[in-house]
Amino acid sequence: MNTIEKALMHGLFVHLHHNIDKVIDFKGFQELNRQVDKIWPGALVIGPEQNDDAAVFQVPGMKGYVVAKMESHCSPCVPRPYDAAATGAGGAMRDVVAMGGQPVFLLDFIGTRPLDQEVIVGPCGFKGHCDCGKCKVMTSQERLNIMVKGLRDMCETMEVFIVGGGFSTSFSDIVPAVVVSVIGKLVTEKPLTKPAKKAGDKIIIIGVTGNDGNDTLYRAGLVKEMRPAIALFKEEKTALEAAMAAFGTGKIKACSDLGAAGIGAAICESARYGGLGARVDLSRVPVSVKEIIPQEILICETQARYVVHVAPESVDEVLQAIKTKTNNVAVIGEITSDDKEVFEYNGEVVATIPNKPSKETIEALRSGK
Repeated sequence: MNTIEKALMHGLFVHLHHNIDKVIDFKGFQELNRQVDKIWPGALVIGPEQNDDAAVFQVPGMKGYVVAKMESHCSPCVPRPYDAAATGAGGAMRDVVAMGGQPVFLLDFIGTRPLDQEVIVGPCGFKGHCDCGKCKVMTSQERLNIMVKGLRDMCETMEVFIVGGGFSTSFSDIVPAVVVSVIGKLVTEKPLTKPAKKAGDKIIIIGVTGNDGNDTLYRAGLVKEMRPAIALFKEEKTALEAAMAAFGTGKIKACSDLGAAGIGAAICESARYGGLGARVDLSRVPVSVKEIIPQEILICETQARYVVHVAPESVDEVLQAIKTKTNNVAVIGEITSDDKEVFEYNGEVVATIPNKPSKETIEALRSGK
């Protein structure tokens, strides 16, 4: 494994963000849901055991379907509380969109230290003391105000209501809690489930990629400082509108937002869950900065991006629809019948990710070797 393969595979197969089924008993949920289904037949369309971007369900007696997602952005709030709170909200909204939904409502929960206690905001926040001279010391109340502003600003940009939530000052940890739930309505004919559908389908990216957001590298122990993704507001709204334009064609077969581990995770998970592979040319990805390496394009977590899968004969129609909202769109690869995902840059392979890593590989990732 090279460095970027190690980081991406750690995120996909070890880190619990992508493997919650290893700690949560979904069978218990399934049994509960089967019982409830007898009362409300067919109400639950996409449940937790499907491990998709968001839940899809129908409120009995109401027309249409609801899409809902809960997401936390706790650790990133230590170095960047404003951006982290905003991107937490934006990320949950994108998960709703990725299922074919339009986000409408948001609920949030914030947990923090007592309001008069001092906290350190900046790169050294996790240490509890500043060595870099760039951090700010403020009260928990002041940090709370910053996080609330990040949530509000993202919701204002995306035209999403804040309808409720919760708050606690009983937290003692350095890391505050920032959890959001986003609820929307399904606007596509049926949910755009994550698994890839057919070999030969083209992969289209919407949005621009930068080198911000190194959370996956940080969690894999490959960088010393967490550098959270920067909140993008206008770009987030534009990407939403572009996705909606694409959905309007009726030709989108699968969709994922680019959150944790970026392009790498979105494409690997989609291909693997569909029992397929993928080949991607990272040099085709629209980028926002000149100084960016292929590994960053692959794994960084820049906001306001989606990938969609489209049959070859529908590519032109979908591109034309997206371009009515943004020119930041490109065909970057295709789904294959292979059992791995291959990422190239200018003809050279950057990373190859197997759908089923060996036991030895998994153990090496867990041990940090």
